[in-house]
Amino acid sequence: MFSVALSSLFLLAAAPAEAVKIPEGAVLEKVIAERDAALFGTMFDRCEPQTLADLVTPDMEFYHDKGGRMASRAVFVEDYRRSCQAKLAPDAWRSRRELVPGSMKVYPIPGFGAVEEGTHLFYERKGAGAESLVGRARFSLLWKLDPDGQWRMSRAFSIDHAAVSKGGAGR
Repeated sequence: MFSVALSSLFLLAAAPAEAVKIPEGAVLEKVIAERDAALFGTMFDRCEPQTLADLVTPDMEFYHDKGGRMASRAVFVEDYRRSCQAKLAPDAWRSRRELVPGSMKVYPIPGFGAVEEGTHLFYERKGAGAESLVGRARFSLLWKLDPDGQWRMSRAFSIDHAAVSKGGAGR
């Protein structure tokens, strides 16, 4: 009996102070697909540092199997700001990200948010040149639903990066 009471007390103590109601099923998948499009659209198609900052939590962490770890929103947004500046050159390399259709999976995290997993392809072009498929990777994103109703990326894992041969999309 004591262990049941102790377990209950532990669960209450571990519960978030401001638990949020997480949508389920198709509603959750639609919300996360919209957040995915907003995040990656901002990162790859536009140069809007404030928009990017609004899409992530202050304590966000980003882990990349080639680039290492970025430990805060400030570091992440500053790196993005530098990339935006570099893209201003007429002959700069530009990248595009494409979510592989059917690869996105979403898992609710009660009282917190959701985990998104998927596979994406990367395309590059130099200046106004032709675009080429150059890479493929897997990713997992932890999305937090804040009490204000905003979904923000809290953790990101970008892994299994691989070059893509001219003949196809890799693995």
